[in-house]
Amino acid sequence: MSQSNLLKAASEGTAGLDAVYSSIEQYWNETTNFSFNAKAPIVRLHEPSFGPEEIMEAVKCMLQTKVTMGEKVKSFEHLYASHFGHKYGVMNNSGSSANLLAVAALSNPVTRDYLRPGDEVIVPALAWSTTVWPLIQCNLTPVVVDIDPKTLNIDPNEIEKAIGPKTRAVMIVPVYGNPCDMDAIVDICKRHNLLLIEDCCESMGATYKGKSVGSFGSVGTFSFYYSHHITTLEGGITVTDDSDIDDLLRILRAHGWTRETKDPQKYLKQYPGFDPRFVFVNVGYNLRPTELQGAMGHVQLPKLKGFIETRRDNAHYWLNEFAEFRDLMTFQDTTEGATHSWFGFSTTLSSKAPFSVNEIRGHLEAAGIETRPIICGNIAAHPAMKLYPHRVSGDLKYSSAVMKNGFSFGNHHFVCPEARSHISRNFKEFMKKFS
Repeated sequence: MSQSNLLKAASEGTAGLDAVYSSIEQYWNETTNFSFNAKAPIVRLHEPSFGPEEIMEAVKCMLQTKVTMGEKVKSFEHLYASHFGHKYGVMNNSGSSANLLAVAALSNPVTRDYLRPGDEVIVPALAWSTTVWPLIQCNLTPVVVDIDPKTLNIDPNEIEKAIGPKTRAVMIVPVYGNPCDMDAIVDICKRHNLLLIEDCCESMGATYKGKSVGSFGSVGTFSFYYSHHITTLEGGITVTDDSDIDDLLRILRAHGWTRETKDPQKYLKQYPGFDPRFVFVNVGYNLRPTELQGAMGHVQLPKLKGFIETRRDNAHYWLNEFAEFRDLMTFQDTTEGATHSWFGFSTTLSSKAPFSVNEIRGHLEAAGIETRPIICGNIAAHPAMKLYPHRVSGDLKYSSAVMKNGFSFGNHHFVCPEARSHISRNFKEFMKKFS
């Protein structure tokens, strides 16, 4: 099919597009197979959650030459926010950018009671680097505190202990899809007049007492990275219920201009005489997603429920299978009142374990079971932190234990009963050496 015919089919919705899809589907089915193969077993940390449907939506955008951020992104933002009960969602090019936008908006002079340089923000030690880097990039001071070893989440008692005269905010991470103790954290923030930021990049679909994570603070963030619950390859979204913050997020996302705000005319009335397409009212980045990503998001979101159900089923299976080993290792407990979305399955060896984390990881890897550290361990121990002002509250012993003795393996939609049995069998095979 020639390029001109493809474009004609795309613009007119003719049978030509069906032919394109059929070709994509046929090629995909002939060349890809991510199902578990018992004869050559491998369980990766993740497999792609997209397929011919998502590829076709991206192809349509390219055939129509509508590739830069536009209506697909806008409609996906509304769809995503509505699905999880947020008033507004601002899609961007990564979960890390979602964190940057969230912190930058709360640190901007147009925001009421904005965070100022030198203000402290309490964060968990068990976090990803881009939970902390936006704080440093916005001239804020991270205050690193320890976790609850049972849930792996930030310990509310440690938050309380860390609050000082410069503390202005708390940034939490529901680890691996396990919601934090939101009653306690919201109470602390209210009593001490602290802003709450929720980095939920690993926690899509998780809820606390029926309410979606990311809905409790001023802003929440989620990721659509390739290995996350759903994907737009790269991509993220920053959510809020505050109309002014929503506008500011859109301004900061794209150059500092007003083009994507809810009411650009509001700014034109304040500053007449400018070309309405190019009115710059604040600083800004270029963190825009593409139309291809917005189109993929439309196809992925309806699949999320099924993906999470598989993850939960797998996690409950392993928790039951490995219960006999709880004297030698701990597994993540779901927070009371929460619904876990199980980004991965993790374990941390106890001091009683007669083997090292490298030994058990090596055994699993030799059996084709990929493993990795839990997030990045204790972020305060990483070399980059030495370069920038920060404060550590407490000894961080539990986060350090996770860094030294913790690991996780894949728990995703392609981990079928045969694959999870393969993991269980090899896990138990290793443990028999020490029974």
